[in-house]
Amino acid sequence: MYKNFFKRILDFLGALLLLICFSPLIIIIFIVLKILQGSAIFTQERPGLHEKSFIIYKFKTMSDERDEFGALLPDELRLKPFGKLVRSLSLDELPQLFNVLKGDMSFIGPRPLLMEYLALYSDMQRLRHNVRPGITGWAQVNGRNAISWEKKFELDVYYVQNCSFIFDIKIFFLTILKVLKRSGVNKEGHVTTEKFNGKN
Repeated sequence: MYKNFFKRILDFLGALLLLICFSPLIIIIFIVLKILQGSAIFTQERPGLHEKSFIIYKFKTMSDERDEFGALLPDELRLKPFGKLVRSLSLDELPQLFNVLKGDMSFIGPRPLLMEYLALYSDMQRLRHNVRPGITGWAQVNGRNAISWEKKFELDVYYVQNCSFIFDIKIFFLTILKVLKRSGVNKEGHVTTEKFNGKN
């Protein structure tokens, strides 16, 4: 009953309340990013519940700087100090409150990954799409980008199979601790993490 009904109601009410409370901060970040790099919002197609695609919203923390041949510079060169601060505090996720409000996402659930990964999942890994993707999740509070893809998917499936109100509350408070510690934001040697290739 919670997973199929009450969770969505709590998501909607929570997203509406947080959008009202954080609207000044959202506006400030938007304006600063717009001034510094010309664009502030990153959008991308991602798979949601039952692999149905949706457009995810995030603050754009990297510039579009290119080299003399027109190719984008490496991520670490396009991630400026303000963008790095926004990302380290997980403030780049704030626009996803609109995704939660619309019903594309939940507060708690497996993170929505790239559409191109769909063809690479095993049958077990594909179970992660049996719930709405989340802004944070069990994998995020257990290592986020610092753990292997195999471990992330294992944690995602565990969440799907054990979703409950108590479990969501636990993940919520663990997320706050993770944000305060700024831990697991990136994998060693990467701005975020390496791409999933079906094996790693």
